[in-house]
Amino acid sequence: MSESNFPQFAHLKVAALAGGVGGAKLVFGLDRVLPPGNLTAIVNTGDDFTHFGLRICPDLDSVMYSLAGLSNKSYGWGLEGETWNVADALEAIGAPTWFQLGDRDLATHLERTRLLGLGKSLREVVADFSTRWGIASRVLPMSDDDAPTLIETKKGVILPFQDYLVREKAQPEVSRILLHGGFEPVPLPDALLAVQEADLVLIAPSNPWVSIDPILALGGLRAALKEKIVVAVSPIIQGKAIKGPAAKMFAELGIEPSSLAVMNHYADLLDLFVYDASEKACSPFNIPNGIETVQMQTIMTDEADKIQLASAILEYFINQVKAK
Repeated sequence: MSESNFPQFAHLKVAALAGGVGGAKLVFGLDRVLPPGNLTAIVNTGDDFTHFGLRICPDLDSVMYSLAGLSNKSYGWGLEGETWNVADALEAIGAPTWFQLGDRDLATHLERTRLLGLGKSLREVVADFSTRWGIASRVLPMSDDDAPTLIETKKGVILPFQDYLVREKAQPEVSRILLHGGFEPVPLPDALLAVQEADLVLIAPSNPWVSIDPILALGGLRAALKEKIVVAVSPIIQGKAIKGPAAKMFAELGIEPSSLAVMNHYADLLDLFVYDASEKACSPFNIPNGIETVQMQTIMTDEADKIQLASAILEYFINQVKAK
């Protein structure tokens, strides 16, 4: 979609914090309504792990595949038109198959691992892929450093995030979420700069605990956000997550899963909170001081929905928030 389709956004710079399928969907919409280069997606890397010796970056790949028009439209992750010959062969010889890698997706992981092995940073690898795939917006990992998210279960077992989510199908009850796995990752300087230069920072409808908190926990991020206008979109609709275990995690951590809980989770950062039009309106008495709320159609089932939500948020920002 060209710049002329949305001339009102021509001079708007947006930084989006994103992870997971919901994050990739809204980033796609923003990319299609903003001029090339005016969007920076800062993507969670807490899900990254090594599998069969290959470096896997699920959230980065979901965002890049989506922006490149390559993502699987049914699953929301992986590649369209994927085949599974390698996965089938692994199963036939008794290898672990709990984390399924498609044949074409494997090429991404092989090339990433090769480039990292040559000494390139993750940021450089992402930039290289973005160029190859014709991505106009800027995609940044939150850090070049390892920052694994770990899940401590109520049985006292500590699981890497992909083991919890995929191998265990998110079934163990969550006691605690351990961000960065004991490491002290440094935020990508370009990510901090993108936040500082943005007219608007948008927290995508991603899992607050495991997609957004790993980004917010990086040194300097929260301080930078407190100087900006910040909008968050709820991933919880009528007590449920569209995809993933966010609602289950809220409940197991002793918080009723709701849009209000999401708003309270980000309350110290927010200027505007967007939640779905199907929900009962939040009582003014429950809204933290200084936060404006608005209801919109936030369920994104196709490309038109993604573009509609992105443009509606930016329109509201220009006409109702920035104009004040």
